Amino acid sequence: MKFSAITRRTALALATAPLLAGMAGGALAQAAWPDKMVKLIVPFPAGGPTDTASRIVGQKLAERLKQSVVVENRAGASGSIAAAQVAKSPADGYTLMMLATPTLLAPHLYKKAGYDTVKDFTPVAMVYDLPIVVVVNPLQLPKVTNLQGLIDHAKAQKVPMNYTSSGTGSFGHLSMELLKQMGSFDMQHVPYKGSAPAITDTIGGQVPVMYSDLIAALPHIQAGKLRAIAVGSPQRVTMLPEVKTIAEQGFKGYEAVSWGGLVAPPGTPKAVVDRVAHEVRQILAEKEVQDRLLGAGAIAHFMDPAQMGQRVQQDYTRWGQVIRDKGIAND
Repeated sequence: MKFSAITRRTALALATAPLLAGMAGGALAQAAWPDKMVKLIVPFPAGGPTDTASRIVGQKLAERLKQSVVVENRAGASGSIAAAQVAKSPADGYTLMMLATPTLLAPHLYKKAGYDTVKDFTPVAMVYDLPIVVVVNPLQLPKVTNLQGLIDHAKAQKVPMNYTSSGTGSFGHLSMELLKQMGSFDMQHVPYKGSAPAITDTIGGQVPVMYSDLIAALPHIQAGKLRAIAVGSPQRVTMLPEVKTIAEQGFKGYEAVSWGGLVAPPGTPKAVVDRVAHEVRQILAEKEVQDRLLGAGAIAHFMDPAQMGQRVQQDYTRWGQVIRDKGIAND
């Protein structure tokens, strides 16, 4: 009996040894993170707000982690090409991505996006909000100085007047469609491929109205070439403090804010996620970082992994409903 009991105990010890060793090895690996370069994927071209914010935060993150953080641009299909790759990357903490609103919503717009935004990423930290603004050409619409003036003008037209955005399914497009629905008025969307050509034609008078991200429109607003009549944020923005929100102008509950936040492949260790979130919180608290983001038209806005997860779910559901209601698609 004694021999049998000892044999069983020995067998159990031998069987569990590899498991315990693996757990210990995993703990040591996490404790050593990062011991090599971290990749921060930006699913858009260099120079845009997502890229700029990623480079600002990536530089600071490298300093705090004492390890290289290399930004890689992988543009295409509203960021869905890069997102599909990141979703399938090793969950070891060495691949992060700056998820922005277009990539968040791409699975609603592309039949073969290749990922599920809610299920295929681990939220890490919200980084910034990117306000969007309704602008008009002041020469084409000299009497339109607020949102109600625009709506009244639109309703008075026999043929729906045109408005533009940076493209079909862009956040400006979706935001204006939601506003039209709430305000019971009509305008015809004229999509462009990017903010720059859309703004150029709005300034030129080919299209009198645009729903734009603030970073693209702000220099032209300041120069008097465009007139800002409303912002989609729930509060006024510091760059345009005199411009009222859409909610303030009779649309209670209206909120449309584009944003960016860090995500990782599913299954990334919690210790790694929590470490990055902690560092990002500290980074976004720095006045220098806040000012640099403001210079890029973005507002520093930290959320922890749980809060970001809730925002991802809520925005994915809310804007997905607008996309379905309006029959919007990119393929």
